Amino acid sequence: MHRSALTIPLLSLALLAACGNGNGSAPAAQSDEGAATAQVADAAEREVREIGPFSAETIATFNEPWALSFLPDGRLLVSERPGALKLVDVASGRAGDIGGLPEVVYGGQGGFGDVVPHPQFAENGLVYVSYAEPGDGDTAGAAVARARLVTDDAGGGRLEGLEVIWRQVPKVTGRGHYAHRIVFHDGKLWIASGERQKFDPSQDMQSNLGKVLRLEEDGSVPADNPFADQGGVAAQVWSLGHRNPLGLAFDASGQAWDIEMGPKGGDELNRVERGANYGYPVVSNGDHYDGRPIPDHDTRPEFKAPAISWTPVISPSSLVFYSGELFPSFQGNAFAGGLSSQSLVRIEFDGEGAREAERFAMGARIRGVRQGPDGALWVIEDGKDGRLLRLTPKG
Repeated sequence: MHRSALTIPLLSLALLAACGNGNGSAPAAQSDEGAATAQVADAAEREVREIGPFSAETIATFNEPWALSFLPDGRLLVSERPGALKLVDVASGRAGDIGGLPEVVYGGQGGFGDVVPHPQFAENGLVYVSYAEPGDGDTAGAAVARARLVTDDAGGGRLEGLEVIWRQVPKVTGRGHYAHRIVFHDGKLWIASGERQKFDPSQDMQSNLGKVLRLEEDGSVPADNPFADQGGVAAQVWSLGHRNPLGLAFDASGQAWDIEMGPKGGDELNRVERGANYGYPVVSNGDHYDGRPIPDHDTRPEFKAPAISWTPVISPSSLVFYSGELFPSFQGNAFAGGLSSQSLVRIEFDGEGAREAERFAMGARIRGVRQGPDGALWVIEDGKDGRLLRLTPKG
């Protein structure tokens, strides 16, 4: 069977729990578990329904999907949390399996996570993936690896030459708050690292938990990072004091923003600034789940306050800035997926400030949101039959 690196130029596209499912921990799963779970609808049979200003077309369903990313040729990579990666041709209705994935720890909020192509994917074929990696004993931690995607004539392929370039330090017990969202911007690799429900590591510079990190594409540390002179994992840090940042995106001006789950109340949208400390767990606009209060941000002005705080929570899962032509009135806005809120949240910005402008009831937990090459919004639902939806203007 012929196999080749996916280097096709861009084509036009014909036709995209509060803290996750608490299903307990499970033994480490091999990467090919869950193969052939994607169910792609024939173009003539796809369900279409109206949600607010959107026409929502069901493209496919997946087994606990976590992330989606478009390749330059318009095909779509979709990760499944139990440990699978799918390559979806949304125009033809074909989904292929990608092999060669790393071993993952599947359970609680952990498993296979984000998938992002290198900015020069068309030339180098590299993709970056994040996942929960087993450690000694019952410990685990997030990891980011890169590999070359090699496709086959059957519509699937493999990751070859997989290389781990970053790990959470330290690995700890428990299966929550990995975060491990990854994004490229301005030639750098950015990683949102959760505090793994351990609280104090968010303020500990000997740990890279509870931080937003900025790295070179090979995992090395840029010399101009704010804490580079401290060495060790501190040198990776761009900002600290985060809890469970599940969305990380850049606006049109190049400013980073993250959206993260608060404790009992106080979900946050943060303008992520160089060297800033966002205060968790010293301050939060929510409280601990056991009822213990946490001082609000306004009691400690040395910590950076969020641009938006949500109580009741929306349980944010993802974040994207919109720049497409299909929805011109939304240009410059951001969209956040909501889990417990079962919503898609539209956010407007005014300089350094932001506000929730609109909330769309999606009828399901929303796990991921992306802008497609056609300007449509593409969202994936959480769960065992999570639908991939393409949102276009109604009518």
